[in-house]
Amino acid sequence: MAGKKILKIMIILIIFLILIGIIITGTGFFLIKGKLDKIQRIDISDTDLGITETVAENLETYRNIAIFGVDSSSDDYGIGNRSDCIIIASINNNTGDIKLISVYRDTYVNIDGYGLDKITHAYSYGEAPLAIKTLNQNLDLNIEEFVTVNFDAVVEAVDKLEGVEITIEENEVKHINNYINSTSQITGKKSRQINKAGTYVLDGVQAVAYSRIRYTEGGDYKRTERMRTVIEAMLAKLKTRSISQINSFADTILPDVYTNIKQSDIFAMIPSISKYRVTESIGWPYNTKGKTMDRWYGIPTTLETNVIQLHNQAFGNYEYVPSQTVKTISENIIKKTGYTK
Repeated sequence: MAGKKILKIMIILIIFLILIGIIITGTGFFLIKGKLDKIQRIDISDTDLGITETVAENLETYRNIAIFGVDSSSDDYGIGNRSDCIIIASINNNTGDIKLISVYRDTYVNIDGYGLDKITHAYSYGEAPLAIKTLNQNLDLNIEEFVTVNFDAVVEAVDKLEGVEITIEENEVKHINNYINSTSQITGKKSRQINKAGTYVLDGVQAVAYSRIRYTEGGDYKRTERMRTVIEAMLAKLKTRSISQINSFADTILPDVYTNIKQSDIFAMIPSISKYRVTESIGWPYNTKGKTMDRWYGIPTTLETNVIQLHNQAFGNYEYVPSQTVKTISENIIKKTGYTK
């Protein structure tokens, strides 16, 4: 059922696009507010999120939002739910460029109070606040906002967009058909098989199935890339929808959103919202090596060099020096695993 979780990480970007559609049609404040009222909210303003003053200064022009897809099939977003999908939507406030940074769920990092562990477990131990703190401390980030979604209604959401255009490679055909069968059984919705490689408009079941493929070269890393491909295809498709279609899409999706982003913050973005666009997708960490200890982990080799590379690519800081926290965690990972490359 992992595919149903990972498709919904595009929610925060879709909120922006919903607003664009509403603004273009001139339907105004009250309709926007009515849509946003459907979202579930929490206040974490008094929580220590692990942001240092230096990091805040370095990233002052970037708004980084954590998007978590949790392994819950109900409206439960609390402790015990692992974040099977973690994406950081990094927004350049000056240009409107959005970079999607996918953090692989098995990455070996330090979780405050729990020690070295898979990053997916941070949400399970301490919900969104601890998951955010884990990202901030291990990647030198300034995340204060989050969106959490479970996997309800994903197939319906894709179908409301009348499908998404995706290219299926030869080595993916067998696997997507296996996942189409299982996803149809899970959702109770019928779909058709993909007979050969090519470009298709995938329905909801097929799009979920595509995002679940992991048994090709690249494994889970390639699956994360497929997830980003689906997100971008959904964003592109949503831009072409009418206001009535956007309204219907919003009514389906927004009640499943759990966030600390205030309505006032979303309204403040309206004057410049049309400039937002996804420009790049990044998978992190760049360099890893698998190791089985009590279980399998993806060891960043090294955490420090992966953080430097991230700040080079995502934030244009080509002389980045990681924090002492990152350096210490990196050294501890090396001591524990012996992996330096």
